[in-house]
Order: sequence, then C-alpha cells, then structure tokens
Amino acid sequence: MHTKEIGKNLYQVELNTGGFKNLICSYVIKGKKPFLVESGPTNSVPNLLAGLRELNVPFEDVEYVAVTHIHLDHGGGVGTLLKFLPNAKVIVHPRGMPHMVDPERLWTSSQKVLGFVSEVFGKPEPVSKDRIIPMTEGTFDLGDDAKLTVTETVGHASHNLSFQESFNGGVFPGDAAGTYLPEFDVVVPTTPPPFYMDAALASLYKLINLNPTALYFSHFGKAGDAVQHLKDYKLQLQLWAEIAEDGVKKNWSFEQIQAQIIAQDKAMSLVADFVKSHRIYSKTVLENCVRGFVEAAKQKQGS
Repeated sequence: MHTKEIGKNLYQVELNTGGFKNLICSYVIKGKKPFLVESGPTNSVPNLLAGLRELNVPFEDVEYVAVTHIHLDHGGGVGTLLKFLPNAKVIVHPRGMPHMVDPERLWTSSQKVLGFVSEVFGKPEPVSKDRIIPMTEGTFDLGDDAKLTVTETVGHASHNLSFQESFNGGVFPGDAAGTYLPEFDVVVPTTPPPFYMDAALASLYKLINLNPTALYFSHFGKAGDAVQHLKDYKLQLQLWAEIAEDGVKKNWSFEQIQAQIIAQDKAMSLVADFVKSHRIYSKTVLENCVRGFVEAAKQKQGS
C-alpha cells in the first residue's frame, strides 16, 4: 500500500523515492476538487500515480498540484506528473516559476549541491507557463465549505510556501519547519546554503500564528502537537546558529562545528547514529544543512 488516511479527506502517499521509506511523501486532499500537495521528485512520479489509483482519484479530476518549493525533492517531478494530469495546474511561489518553465539551471545547481542525491531524485522536466499559478498568498475552494490557504514562508528557500487545509486545520510547511523523523518523533533542520535565518524565524512565527492542529511534513509524515514542534524548531535553529557563529570566530573546522552541533542539540544527539548511517540524510542533514549555518556565520562575521 502506497497510501494511508491521516485525516478527514486527507491521505498521505509514500513515494518510496530511490527505495527509501519515510523519506519523501506527497499528500492528496479528496473532495469536490482533488488537490495534490507536493509532486515529489521525478523518479518517484510512478509511485505517486500508483497512490492516486489506490485512492480511486481519476487523473483527469485533479485540478491543482500545490508545490511548497521547487527543490527536486518537493517539486522536481511536477513536469513529468502533469503529463498524466491533463487538467491540473501548479501552485508555486513566483520566484520558483522561472525554474519550472526552464529547469536547466536548477538541475545544474542541484547536481553541484546534492551530488549523488540529485541522481536519486531525477532530472526535472519543464512545465508550460500556462499551467502555472504563481502566488504568495490566497485561498482555494476544496468543496464542502473547506479551503486551502496559501502563506509565504521563506527562509529554507526564497520561494517556500505553506498550505493550511481547513478540513482538519493542519499545515503543509514544505521545509519551513524542518525534517521530521517519525521513527524518533524528532525534527532536524533543513537549512542548506544559502540559508536565511531571519526570514526562517519570521516564517516560523507565521506558522505558529496559524495555530495548526498538525504538521504534514514532506520529510516525513504527520506530526501532532504542531505549535510545540514549531517553537522547538525555532530554538533549535537559534542553537545551531550560535554554535556555528562561535565556531567560525574560533576558526574551528567544519567537522568540529558539526560535532558540537551533535553534542549540544539533544534532538541531533538522539538521531545522530541513524542520520550518519542514512545514505541520503548523511549528505543532506549532516553536510548541507550544517554548511548552511557555517556559511551564514562566515557572511555575518565578514559584514
């Protein structure tokens, strides 16, 4: 089974990207107007389509694919997906739109930053401009007096959107609220360079003010106690920033800063062995996300 029900009219689709479970998921909101949230990467589009079949959602009925941001693991597969969804349009931040229309620069930069992980996700295909709805805020009718509300939540990326569905009151934060590891009920940062700390914190305040009942993480799954998770994540980002800034001032190596983050962050200490041994997270969390803070600290010191 690719899918499971996680709320009223709401289903999670395990994308099993690259054969990795609990790595990336998409969501289906069933109703008068079926919505998808996140296309996921190109290489797992077949698994998403299998999930739609499992949920008996006809491809032609899907009206919208809401993409939190255009990074390969969230929106990279949308060009391929739309070939199967003839009536669907894509909701994306205006800054992300050019990279959907022409994804070559996105692909090149992703290969540089992600290395082998980009090949696990797959190369994005272009999306026709007339199938894209660029926006930073607004609402969409889900039917049955329910709606999907769009909120701009930049920081992880300059083009991250979050979506709140009113059937259950939960929020799809993209990477604005971190990566959730359901095996441990722990959140770890998603902060690859360039990371915008002030913007990320402002976005977390926005999400807290939405008072969500749950967070639907793209990485990975539904987490309750949403407001507390968001508050804890704010403190976690501040801790990582303090460690990185202190390390840069003391001329620590990248590995020393990394080790201090693991030692001082209780959440990271809990999952360190798991993350180190994970083929994807060892690259994204331990390397890229720590590097986001280190580069931000170097910039701050040089300013």
